[in-house]
Amino acid sequence: MATPPPAAEQPKIKLYWLEQSRAQRILWLLEELKLPYELETFKRDAKTHLAPPALQKVHPLGKSPTITILPPGATDPVVISESGFIVEYLLEYFGNGSTLLPKRYMEGQEGKIGGETEEWKRFRYFMHYAEGNLMQVNMMFLLTNSKFLFPILNGSNNVATAIKSAPVPWLMKPVTRLIGDKIISDFLQPTFLVHWNFIEGQLKTSGGDYLCGKYLTGADILMSFVLIAAKESKAFTKDKCPMLAAYVDMLEKEPGYGASVAKIVKIEGKFEAMLPM
Repeated sequence: MATPPPAAEQPKIKLYWLEQSRAQRILWLLEELKLPYELETFKRDAKTHLAPPALQKVHPLGKSPTITILPPGATDPVVISESGFIVEYLLEYFGNGSTLLPKRYMEGQEGKIGGETEEWKRFRYFMHYAEGNLMQVNMMFLLTNSKFLFPILNGSNNVATAIKSAPVPWLMKPVTRLIGDKIISDFLQPTFLVHWNFIEGQLKTSGGDYLCGKYLTGADILMSFVLIAAKESKAFTKDKCPMLAAYVDMLEKEPGYGASVAKIVKIEGKFEAMLPM
């Protein structure tokens, strides 16, 4: 673990945290880095599940997570949004020397193409995969607005999606049911299964318990959001994906994750990892 600078020299970090959002990963990272920080929490709109307009005062897009960092002696803070950028920024300044940021080059291969360590290559890949391919299919799930889509993807066929049960004239209901069925059977179900099997395979070849090897990294933290929500929704089972299931169980037992959850419970009274559904 990297040693934080003396308190007098530390920047002032503030995290703008939205319930049931990717911001929990940033809170976890701050706990892992043992950095002092300020936390401001926000609730989603009860009907739309959207972030409140107040977040637009922090960043024009009004999204979470967003952090501000006020360097020592500065008057204006640095405003950083987007989960991947935040993780990269924090690790570059506060994670050097810690296992959260894998060493880039093998000994004697510094600066050479192909001289990177396997841990670093995996780290960089999963940093992008978490917010790229995996998040894309996850957003498709959100757009279908189904409360119980993950159980359907795991083989349950008795729960209709919001598309299938949309408030349309009765003559149109067969059409909406057909659309919902096709989205699930032709795209979402096979796509999610491909991702679960891919992650299962990556864990088998990582050389450790984590995706990048023997140690928890920032990439594991980024991956946690979708995977923990999927586990709680029974999107995958221990029978079909034993290593993935064990991996997610392990992430939830990480001290830093537990500390981040406890922080939210203390402030909000509860914590829900699930996506808004």
